[in-house]
Amino acid sequence: MQSTTNYLWLISDLLGQGATANVYRGRHKKTGDLYAVKVFNNLSFLRPLDVQMREFEVLKKLNHKNIVKLFAVEEESNTHHKVLVMEYCPCGSLYTVLEESSNAYGLPEDEFLLVLHDVVAGMNHLREYGIVHRDIKPGNIMRVIGEEGRSVYKLTDFGAARELEDDEQFVSLYGTEEYLHPDMYERAVLRKDHQKKYGATVDLWSIGVTFYHAATGSLPFRPFEGPRRNKEVMYKIITEKPSGTISGHQKSENGKIEWSTEMPVSCSLSKGLQSLLTPVLANILEADQEKCWGFDQFFAETNDILHRTVVFVFSLQQATLHHIYIHEYNTAALFQELLSRRTSIPQHNQELLYEGRRLVLDPNRQAMSFPKTSTDNPIMLVSRESVATVGAHLRRPPPKVQPRYDLDLDASYAKTFAGDVGHLWKTSESLLVYQELVRKGVRGLIELMKEDYGEILHKKSEVFHLCNYCTQILEKTEQLFEVLIQANMMSSEYDEISDMHKKVLRVSSSLEPLERTSQDIKSKFLPGGMLTDGWLQQVGTHPEDRNVEKIKVLLDAITAIYQQFKKDKAERRLPYNEEQIHKFDKQKLVLHASKARSLFTEECAMKYRLFISKSEEWLRKVHHVKKQLLSLSGQLMSIEKEVTMLLERAIKLQEQLPQKVLPLVSSGMKPQAYLSQNTLVEMTLGMKKLKEEMEGVVKELAENNHFLERLAPRTHIHTHTDRLDQNDR
Repeated sequence: MQSTTNYLWLISDLLGQGATANVYRGRHKKTGDLYAVKVFNNLSFLRPLDVQMREFEVLKKLNHKNIVKLFAVEEESNTHHKVLVMEYCPCGSLYTVLEESSNAYGLPEDEFLLVLHDVVAGMNHLREYGIVHRDIKPGNIMRVIGEEGRSVYKLTDFGAARELEDDEQFVSLYGTEEYLHPDMYERAVLRKDHQKKYGATVDLWSIGVTFYHAATGSLPFRPFEGPRRNKEVMYKIITEKPSGTISGHQKSENGKIEWSTEMPVSCSLSKGLQSLLTPVLANILEADQEKCWGFDQFFAETNDILHRTVVFVFSLQQATLHHIYIHEYNTAALFQELLSRRTSIPQHNQELLYEGRRLVLDPNRQAMSFPKTSTDNPIMLVSRESVATVGAHLRRPPPKVQPRYDLDLDASYAKTFAGDVGHLWKTSESLLVYQELVRKGVRGLIELMKEDYGEILHKKSEVFHLCNYCTQILEKTEQLFEVLIQANMMSSEYDEISDMHKKVLRVSSSLEPLERTSQDIKSKFLPGGMLTDGWLQQVGTHPEDRNVEKIKVLLDAITAIYQQFKKDKAERRLPYNEEQIHKFDKQKLVLHASKARSLFTEECAMKYRLFISKSEEWLRKVHHVKKQLLSLSGQLMSIEKEVTMLLERAIKLQEQLPQKVLPLVSSGMKPQAYLSQNTLVEMTLGMKKLKEEMEGVVKELAENNHFLERLAPRTHIHTHTDRLDQNDR
């Protein structure tokens, strides 16, 4: 037990160990509250006094929720060594989080955004006080659980930190080699003397490496056998990195370096976030300090990412989930343009659905008023034209375990297996989510198509009645003109009326094949028809299969073996009995990993592929039916337009009848034998009534016309429908 005036700790309660100090878990003597106690060793006192005092001075100035708080500076009772009493972070560091098997290929997106937010906020506070940290790495970013139950990350270990004016530079060396700026790496690791000085932007390089590590689970710059074993190649990679690239990997001994401008395919982050993050990494992982961004631009670009809202969109035909990052003030027009870039579906072919209803977004509508989306309740995107299914990316099997007994290699392989099975677990989870989203989308699509079909039936009925009504009007008009002809009052309009009558009869007959098409579509919706959702329950995996849970049980067993292998590795040599147990565990490791791989391959992946194949086939049929519906609506609209024009012309001709008859009467001709005064009055009143009826019909047609626009692509809509669309908006 060691202590200061107010705090005590056990030397066995070691939290961390560095070159100049150890950190212990301590308690306040009066309250029993937990604290982190940093105790400096003899080596630390060999440093100049101003360097020894620097960490105390820096920490006293800082007060921010994303920086580990300093509570007291005291002296150890026996040695009188300086002791820093700091905030205790029980969840370990970001490095601890990245060591978890489920994070072997990087953090989940929500957790990564917390890291991004908290590190940027902490660094911004340092810059306000002109402080350069000089040792940014996952091990120096502590994690606690905040009041809301979410992770909060805090910068710690300011032993290398110092105050620096904006234009001031330094020459002293600090930091951890994998995260060191190339100029510092050259002198600190390769021991090459040079006269270069370093500015505050060296922290940006370390932040870039840290963010890449958090996003992917691995370091961005990796020589064959690792940076510690191949320092010259490591230096070559970080200094020769082409502009715009964010990683360089040497996969074989003396092999070429493979550069990349993108995250690896195994990265858990969405393409939407990756597209915003990779330019930031490319510009802070810049060896030339003249080309590297300054802090102002770094803060501006990262805050731009952090102030965006994410809209979740599931592309039904492609079977892919997209995260569209936009600002709340951005418009629907920009949102659909970003969606087009991400999916390659042009804006005019995008049909959006939300919670089973069509989502029509006014181009000027702001994102803040979009419906609330999530991974399991996204906006559904359906393309009006056929698109290829993309689906999820499935990884190759993990490497085989070396049979020979080797504590170092065994620990390494156990870590690899834990990471790979962790990735299988996450992938199986996402495959299940994707299948459930396809099921949800398919059911919604069926209901909407049934509604469309019902509206088309209603329109067909209206057009049928319109044709009958027009036929009756033209028959009456034809009869009236026949009366005039019989009274020797020849009318030139009679032939026109007769032609119009024939046209209506011809148009009416064209409704018969439309009726057959309509019945054909109807049969597809009936039980057993191709547009029912029965296949959804017959293929693929389902939550009740519990494959995700089965893989998780195997992952937990593998992780336990990995933790034991780490302890075995630290022992360097095991007694006979422990060695035998280690070998048994190694066999179990292979067995558990094989089971997990088999479960994933034969259950999750195979059934997923079958499901996607079935949905692709079904969606092709749906596309055909949607085209039939579109064609049907177009033909009905065309017939309606033609018949309406004939009807309007017939009414005009009827209105002219009294004007044609009365002049003849006043001129002395006597049509009364055929047309009495009462007949003329009846005719006039009849025409007025017909006119009123027709005005009502035309108004009703205009009101019902809007649903046809919804079925048809914008390019096929007639001018009068465009006018209605604008009124709707």
